[in-house]
Amino acid sequence: MEFYERVSGARMHAAFHKTSLHFNSILSKNLLLDILTFSLECFKTLNEMHNVLTYNKLWKQRLIGVGAINVFNVANWNLTGVFARCTGLKKDLRLSKKHSYSNYNNFNVFSYIGINGDCYDRYLIRMLEMGESLKLTAAIVELLLTNETTFNYKIYSALLNTVVKKNKNTYTYMEDIITHFLQWHSGFQISTNLISQYIEAPKGEFGVILASDNSNKPLKCKIRSPGYYNLQFLPQLSKGHLLSDVATLIGTLDIVFGEIDR
Repeated sequence: MEFYERVSGARMHAAFHKTSLHFNSILSKNLLLDILTFSLECFKTLNEMHNVLTYNKLWKQRLIGVGAINVFNVANWNLTGVFARCTGLKKDLRLSKKHSYSNYNNFNVFSYIGINGDCYDRYLIRMLEMGESLKLTAAIVELLLTNETTFNYKIYSALLNTVVKKNKNTYTYMEDIITHFLQWHSGFQISTNLISQYIEAPKGEFGVILASDNSNKPLKCKIRSPGYYNLQFLPQLSKGHLLSDVATLIGTLDIVFGEIDR
């Protein structure tokens, strides 16, 4: 959240609002170095958590065999993410040749799977995925710091300014001001079309489907949040377990109510 705030001014979300000269060399280099330092320090924290929890007798008693699922549950309930991979399914959009995005296929990314499909497997996978995210972050930061062509923000700013100037209104005439007002007030008209895009979010497959009808508002917007699909499986998942196990099951679901509230 600190990095978000330093870059965009927003603490909870990276809300970019400046179109040009946003990344200056001083801020960017310091920011990248701080992100790299954070990644290395967080590895130590994960290692401490691993040493305390993974082989802890009480921790294993509360997780092993609790909430075990299989591939048939994954298929019938449309489960994704850790819930799919804990059963042994190698299902990860980042590694898919057909659905890969954001240059994931250009990096050495590992996706981990389980065997038993229980809470302990899901815990191990999430621990490994956090370490994989830190490794990927450190690799990208090091690439940006060592590759002068990629890190030349002066060239980046110059190119961006060229694009902005081409589309910038002069505001010399009243018509320019009216056009600017209409664009910001009414938005752009999007031709009739249908598009869908999915990514591998931390909780599973997150997707957005947009339908347009040649207007400035979407005809239909469907958001597929992974937590919503995983939560519907909780009554089935908790059958035969103790009431105290529900907290464990909810923890492995990793529920965020902001994405499941309809």
